Amino acid sequence: MWTQLAHNVIKYRLPLIIILVLVTIFMGYRARNVELDYDLAKLVPETDQDYKALKEFEENFGVDDNILALGIKDSSLYTPQSFARLQYFSEALKDVKGVNNILSIGNIQKLQKNTEERKFEMKPLVQDLPEDQATLDSLLQEIKEQKFFSSQLLNKENGATAIIITLDEKIFNSPERERLMSDITQLGDAFEEKTGIELHYAGLPFVRSTMMSKVRQEIIQLLVLSVIVTALILLAFFRSWDAVLFPLLVIFSVVIWSVGTLDLLGYKITILTSLIPTIIVVIGIPNSIYLLNKYHQEFEEHGNKIKAISTITRKIGIVTLITNFTTAVGFLVLAFTEIKLLTEFGIVAGINIFATFIVSIILIPAVFSYLPEPGKKQLKHMNFKMTDYALRWLNKSVHYHRTIIYFFTVVIVAIAFIGGFRLNSISHMVDDLPKDGKTIQDLRFFENNFSGIMPLEIVIDTKNKRGIVQRNTLRKVDEFQQFLDSIPSISQPLSVVNMIKAARQAYYNGNPAFYDLPNSRDYNFIMRYLQQDEDDISVMSNFTDEELSTMRISLKIADIGSDKMNVLLEESIKPRMNEIFEGDDFDIHITGTTPIFIKGNEYLVENLRFSLLIAFGIIAIVMGILFQNIRMIVISLIPNVIPLLITGGLMGYLGVPLKPSTVLVFSIAFGISVDDTIHFLAKYRQELFANNFFVPLAVTKTLKETGKSMIYTSVVLFAGFIIFVTSSFGGTVALGALTSTTLLVAMLTNLLVLPSLLLTFDDGKRRKGSHPLIEQYDDDFYMEAEDEEINIKRIKKAEPKVPYKPEDQKES
Repeated sequence: MWTQLAHNVIKYRLPLIIILVLVTIFMGYRARNVELDYDLAKLVPETDQDYKALKEFEENFGVDDNILALGIKDSSLYTPQSFARLQYFSEALKDVKGVNNILSIGNIQKLQKNTEERKFEMKPLVQDLPEDQATLDSLLQEIKEQKFFSSQLLNKENGATAIIITLDEKIFNSPERERLMSDITQLGDAFEEKTGIELHYAGLPFVRSTMMSKVRQEIIQLLVLSVIVTALILLAFFRSWDAVLFPLLVIFSVVIWSVGTLDLLGYKITILTSLIPTIIVVIGIPNSIYLLNKYHQEFEEHGNKIKAISTITRKIGIVTLITNFTTAVGFLVLAFTEIKLLTEFGIVAGINIFATFIVSIILIPAVFSYLPEPGKKQLKHMNFKMTDYALRWLNKSVHYHRTIIYFFTVVIVAIAFIGGFRLNSISHMVDDLPKDGKTIQDLRFFENNFSGIMPLEIVIDTKNKRGIVQRNTLRKVDEFQQFLDSIPSISQPLSVVNMIKAARQAYYNGNPAFYDLPNSRDYNFIMRYLQQDEDDISVMSNFTDEELSTMRISLKIADIGSDKMNVLLEESIKPRMNEIFEGDDFDIHITGTTPIFIKGNEYLVENLRFSLLIAFGIIAIVMGILFQNIRMIVISLIPNVIPLLITGGLMGYLGVPLKPSTVLVFSIAFGISVDDTIHFLAKYRQELFANNFFVPLAVTKTLKETGKSMIYTSVVLFAGFIIFVTSSFGGTVALGALTSTTLLVAMLTNLLVLPSLLLTFDDGKRRKGSHPLIEQYDDDFYMEAEDEEINIKRIKKAEPKVPYKPEDQKES
């Protein structure tokens, strides 16, 4: 098959190049339509019960993640001029298309009793802007007395205030979101410029907008950096612009394909899929390195360009196919997680990593068949002294110092294993944003002044019509809310209880002393006032269903992390909740975007662990098919498991938590590092046949030829992934640093531990009738015996007469 493929690539090279160009143009056309995905919290499968509960909550009460908050902490705000500016700012925000509602101390409303019509009415508290400080101070005191709203808008201890903006979810999740956020921030900038007062932005809409704006910037930034770094490395290795330009052309094509694939599959750009173009550059280059290195080796041996080009397809085509397959497996297994974010990332990355094989196996031979023969300058890397010295040292080490290699490997793995027990799983709502960036600082502002801004909801279903307005239920809910309010990381709860308390205050002419639940004497009067007008009932409808049987308690919580969140919910809130409502046949559950997001990250980590096991199993099966030898399967997997253990240990000692970005490292790195093992063992099996099944000589020759390509590709992979540390996202930085470290360790284990294991445990004996897939190469393209790397007829049956020494090996 590979002989025919090599023949067809050369024979039909021009049509094949035209086809690739046309496909790339088509994919580029589709890539124009790809959009950014602003929904970052869909990490829980739709079949999950908590996810279903959140969707049911949204159907009854609306979404809870459409709140944008602006914070101010500046005493100069409480002057007549600045307060007027705040009022104008609030009114201007209200006019922005996509803003549903504005709540601030400048437009706060109070509940008033209408005695004639026996109902409550909402009236603006600020009728006229205060013209002097005394009037403003009086107004501020009246605002503080409106406890229903003021608790959400004003920190009475330090004067910090908030502007709560409710956004239209449909507009925010449409292409108009950028215009919407731009309009709001422009008004904010104008307010800051005129008053000198700093605004702090927070809330999930702002976090999402900020994150995806950075994603858009970093797609280009990381892609450009990866291209520059890989180009410089290729130029340093091969000393030829041809060896730089055309491998990058291969990668450029597949990068376009990857973005086009997103559109073809109906996917959007997420924080994970945005990394695919850079990953394609980093992972795709090794294909070209192996092909070019083999091309130069073959040409240096016999000087026939066409023959050398055909040979690279025939001799390492199947190996390159398998290595791309194993790398793709590391990504494709993510589809088994049933999590949309990971499934899309895994499918698109896996498909296009495999596509790099198709493009490179066609384009590299086809293009180089048109180019002039490589000169001495291009072949100079074949005798690169530093690489040759490193390979000689490696060869000597595995032959004479295997005991030392095994000793240090066992010690390092043991230390890493202990460190692995220190690993923990922690995730935050804003894990990926830079810790010293303004977005995080603004989030901390709200946590310090308002206990948090992330949404948390508690739903209570009494199962009885008007069950929530029963006095006994209200008292228990009030007791529960007082407990919640005592937790430092949770803001003051807001529910129908607060609404009824405010109604009682209004019933007694706004006296703040009466902000409490109705007693037995005034309960019926107050409830009758609340039910008189449909508009007033609509106020309660924000917190109840139509039958008054189900209610919500809305909270805002600090981004305390998944570990503290679980402790808070499971060991504090739920036990107290069960204690208060004991004996009531209520259905009570905690929901909201925040707990679902936290659960999604934990779910993500667990599924990534499972996907790693699947990848391990699939790759083990591939090894079994390739080698048909249990001993070789074990030998091939050991050097690739060790780097994962070492990385896990490092994470434990350095306090790097398990989260989606860090767990992703293991499946990606495992799929990539196996490539070197396959290349090494494929060449090793060939050398066994070519050298009378004499293991030491086969190992030496394999290290000399394949070891050089392994070093080149490992350097490219390390440099490519280390680029990710320039990202402003913490998860991307962790992914880059840990993946590059893992791959560097994998290079050392494949160059030291793997050949040592072969020398120790492989006797070189093979069954005469057994021909594993890794040994099946066509040998009739030129019908020239000297063109074959494996020629069974030329294998000598006698063992070498002179004892073998690695340093005595000559250039054949």
